[in-house]
Amino acid sequence: MGLLPLIFTSGWASGINAYAVVLIMGLLGRYDGLATVPPALERTDVLIVAAVLFLIEAVADKIPYVDSAWDLVHTVIRPVAGAVVAALLAGHAHDSLTSLTVAAALGGGTALVSHTVKAGVRMGVNTSPEPFSNIVVSLGEDLGVAGLVTLALFHPVPAAIVAGVLLLAGVLLVLFTLSRIRRFWRRRQERRAERTALRTPVRG
Repeated sequence: MGLLPLIFTSGWASGINAYAVVLIMGLLGRYDGLATVPPALERTDVLIVAAVLFLIEAVADKIPYVDSAWDLVHTVIRPVAGAVVAALLAGHAHDSLTSLTVAAALGGGTALVSHTVKAGVRMGVNTSPEPFSNIVVSLGEDLGVAGLVTLALFHPVPAAIVAGVLLLAGVLLVLFTLSRIRRFWRRRQERRAERTALRTPVRG
């Protein structure tokens, strides 16, 4: 009963920060002896790569506009990571090809939705003139991923409920901020057009 909620939560978290999911699961499986964690995530090379990429993302994710570029690059990476982690979880728990397919679809699909929400929220945050909101949002995402992944490994159903609420709230937030994003880009294009007009010499 706990497998699908765990896969759903890991998919949600992978869409936010896939490297943190791999790192946290791997560390808890290796040093806390959690039987639900696939051995592939506990390997030393996997943990080292995940830790390095997590540190890079921790910096890039807090810089305005760099975070959106980083999100663009990870449009494929995060859903694939969510699908792979889900398949590993299912394969570790069962031997059915159907369960692997369903798990990969659930994990990857959920990761794609949460990644889209994250990218949309970041575009809205980047319309703010100050950089501190990016740092606050990024730290909140990191803490949320760490807390929910840890909770999911011990109590998968409550973690899945929280992840579902956060996913729904994120979708509604993105829909709410779309108009703000459009206004921001429209003002930016207008200012660019004005600057171009001022630089263009007037012929008399």
